[in-house]
Amino acid sequence: MLLPITLTLAAACALINFWLAVRCARIRVGAKLLHGDSGNMLLARRMRAHANFIEYTPIVLILFGLIEMAIGAPLWLWIGAMIYALARIAHGFGKDADKPTVWRAGGALLTWIVMLGLAVAALYVAYGATRAVPAPPAMARV
Repeated sequence: MLLPITLTLAAACALINFWLAVRCARIRVGAKLLHGDSGNMLLARRMRAHANFIEYTPIVLILFGLIEMAIGAPLWLWIGAMIYALARIAHGFGKDADKPTVWRAGGALLTWIVMLGLAVAALYVAYGATRAVPAPPAMARV
């Protein structure tokens, strides 16, 4: 069973996760910090951006995967995946500032919109479709 949207988004998220980790590591190496942020506010903000990514991404990937398994790979799901990845990059950049930014707010807002949209879509797939549903496209190839 091939899930091109979920696989593509998971790969993008792995790269974003790596990028967020490297941004923290560069400060740690430069300041010779092994644990915590030691009062370095930029490091603290970057650590929170990384942690925030880790908090949201698993449920979003699960929702993308389950919806894709159930209904296939429609264009709107591809667009949602692209928006999520770009939102998380924007949020990562936005967290660098010590004041609110359009990047942070926009990234957070788009993340919430995608997550809530996926939750509604998942509920629709589960309960809104007729009960005489043929095999999902992902399962039809088995």
